[in-house]
Amino acid sequence: MLAVASLFMLLYSCRHKPGSDQQLTTRANVLEVLMAGNYRFAHAKPVHPDESRQRMSEIAKEQHPFAVVISCSDSRVPPELIFDQGLGDLFVIRTAGNLMGGLEIGSVEYAVEHLGVGLIIVLGHQQCGAIKAFVDGGEAPGHIKDIIDSIKSEQEIREIPANDKNRMDHCVEANLRHATHQLLNQSAIIKEKVEKNELRIAAGIYDLQKGEVSMLKK
Repeated sequence: MLAVASLFMLLYSCRHKPGSDQQLTTRANVLEVLMAGNYRFAHAKPVHPDESRQRMSEIAKEQHPFAVVISCSDSRVPPELIFDQGLGDLFVIRTAGNLMGGLEIGSVEYAVEHLGVGLIIVLGHQQCGAIKAFVDGGEAPGHIKDIIDSIKSEQEIREIPANDKNRMDHCVEANLRHATHQLLNQSAIIKEKVEKNELRIAAGIYDLQKGEVSMLKK
């Protein structure tokens, strides 16, 4: 465990130099840097990077985030805190159930096309209220129904048996897989960058109790 912690701290030090907007050395280690931050957060040892007045001045004229995080709007799942990152580090898009439509995908395209972001993480979490509302069934008021209908229409969700004992957890995973498929299938910009190995898409699940993010296997 100590070896893992040391590796994570080393990866963090490779990204930042005090008083500068130091970018990641390679696209390959972006995810590792975020997981290092999550390790610090989950073990109550965050360093709260990039929160200084100097950092604010550095990014006032332009932004250079190194990752896109598409996450649920749930107040318990703030990406910057979970991954122990700061101002200008993450390009975050949040909706209930981390659902995406044209506006959200367009925002992702902006980040990868104009800001040069090389990693997209779709972040779900345990006991997601949007997924739970779908699993529980019943009528939803107002535009909340739009959220439930969107989840209900996902092919990956529809493949989960109604009698699955772990249906809630499996639906959370299926929803994440749908999002990764959606990014590739509905965006020529994203698909092209992935095929050119200029962009990576990953999905993770946040544990509300442990504070840990587990990456979803492909």
